[in-house]
Amino acid sequence: MSGLAESTEQVMFLDPAIRNWVLFPITVIMVLVGVFRHQLTILMTGEPPKPDIRDIRQAKALIRGQILAQSNSYIPLASFNERKKFLCSAFEEGVYLKNKNAKDQSPVNLMADPKNMEVMMDGMKKQMMGIVPQTLIMGWIQFFFSGFILIKLPFPLGLRFKQMLQSGIMTPNMDVKWVSSLSWYFINLFGLRGVFSLILGGENSADGIRDMTAMGSMGAMGQQSGQPQDYNKLFMAMKDNLSIVYHEWDLANIEQRVFVKYGKQSRVFTSAAK
Repeated sequence: MSGLAESTEQVMFLDPAIRNWVLFPITVIMVLVGVFRHQLTILMTGEPPKPDIRDIRQAKALIRGQILAQSNSYIPLASFNERKKFLCSAFEEGVYLKNKNAKDQSPVNLMADPKNMEVMMDGMKKQMMGIVPQTLIMGWIQFFFSGFILIKLPFPLGLRFKQMLQSGIMTPNMDVKWVSSLSWYFINLFGLRGVFSLILGGENSADGIRDMTAMGSMGAMGQQSGQPQDYNKLFMAMKDNLSIVYHEWDLANIEQRVFVKYGKQSRVFTSAAK
């Protein structure tokens, strides 16, 4: 049986020139292109604009209201009522709004703000500098190395990986462990993330996964770019949520609950905690 299993295993001998002139060059070129793209992104985009303190203030105020509504059981009832009263009054008066005078007016379109336009242009530059090089590299591989078998994986795989590892090769009977040139490109695209993080740092512009997600998010970003958040409506909604929150302190009747737990008391008398 062992001899039969050995005889059915596919054996192919690859030319060492494929390793030297196809396998290694694809990996090296993708690393060099990633490093060059990272440096070019830094050169073209520059430093990101500093956020306005008023924008941060109104966003943090909304988060403060959400935390109070979600974690109200961690503080006593009197403390919760004082905080609820203060926040509801501030939300109603527009204390945390960026433009207090424009509280009743419609929000300004983000496309009319030069700062937002600059941020959007920087984002589009980063996406284009990620999509164009990867498209050129994939076209170069398909034109010069289409149908090449580069390596054989040292471990067995299921048939589900055949389409992923043998892209561009129409051979249904080939073993799944053989990897084509186009599949080697995709393996490097997702596998070089750790190498780029080691060379360029964690926040780099050479990540292939970001390039793939950027292609799908370009349309959604264009649809949502002109829809700013109306913080006045958000604050009014948060005020309504806080006004209907049911408060129940986690430490209510804690002394009696401890006595009941250790058998010193039969039950908890709720009227004693009022």
